[in-house]
Amino acid sequence: MTQTSTGLYPPIEPFNHGRVPVSARHSLYYEQVGNPEGKPVVFLHGGPGGGVMPDYRRYFNPQKWHVILFDQRGCGRSTPFADIEENTTWDLVADIEKLRTHLGLGRWAVFGGSWGSTLALSYAIKHPDACTELFLRGIFLLRKKEIDWFYQEGCSKLFPDLWQSYLEPIPNAERHDMVAAYYRRLTSTDAAVRQQAARAWSIWEGSTSKLLFDPASAGKFGNDEFADAFARIECHYFINKGFFPEDNYLLNNADVLKSIRTVIVHGRYDVICPVENAWQLHQALPQSELHIIADAGHALSEPGITAKMIHYTDRWAD
Repeated sequence: MTQTSTGLYPPIEPFNHGRVPVSARHSLYYEQVGNPEGKPVVFLHGGPGGGVMPDYRRYFNPQKWHVILFDQRGCGRSTPFADIEENTTWDLVADIEKLRTHLGLGRWAVFGGSWGSTLALSYAIKHPDACTELFLRGIFLLRKKEIDWFYQEGCSKLFPDLWQSYLEPIPNAERHDMVAAYYRRLTSTDAAVRQQAARAWSIWEGSTSKLLFDPASAGKFGNDEFADAFARIECHYFINKGFFPEDNYLLNNADVLKSIRTVIVHGRYDVICPVENAWQLHQALPQSELHIIADAGHALSEPGITAKMIHYTDRWAD
């Protein structure tokens, strides 16, 4: 099948979609695209707090792959929207297994970038026998130093102009702990306070996600509805340290993944998730194939990252 000028496969609509209840509180929206007899792969979106977008369907040859995409708890078309109750990493890991069982699938490949890579690794550590391959991009290990780098001090030195807008909702007296200060506002009972904080938090990430600043990307992150779930759920996960029992949980437990075919793709100039994360994961998984894209930032849509991810979904389709 011919790919488009963007490198993606042509737009495609789901052949099936539905909802699966995963708790008394939460119900997940899912969709299936491609070939129902093809090789199964589950797509894990970023955030936490993002959601599924139509272009995510286009990273896989639809003649060869059976692609399952879903909105995680509180995201997109899943309900209740922007909800942080019963919403932890381990709830989401259990949800992925419930979805696999609901669809009657055996083993499947797992594709995830940014927070999606965190969740993919968490899932694979708990369920290694369910995973045929791991397609990982923009590695985020959710350690304190990574949260501090992007939300407290570090990336701020590269983008002082954009950082100023991120600082504005927070008084000087609270800026020593930006995540905690934002959490107080994102869980406020005052809708105006929540909205201001959600927009500032989300636009900071959207503005720094690509190698070159993209106003359209930043604007999408600032959409009130998207920002509401994205900022609230992200901050909830980060203030709770990803719900991991230890700071370096993913690397410390990576041994169980050494029999899984894995590719790691990371932008050299990713300022949201520094490339050190990918390097350290590759050291923990010596069987993995690591590709550092010389002219890319964080986003999946960066041309070099898109091309490399599709190269591997094509290569490992059979």
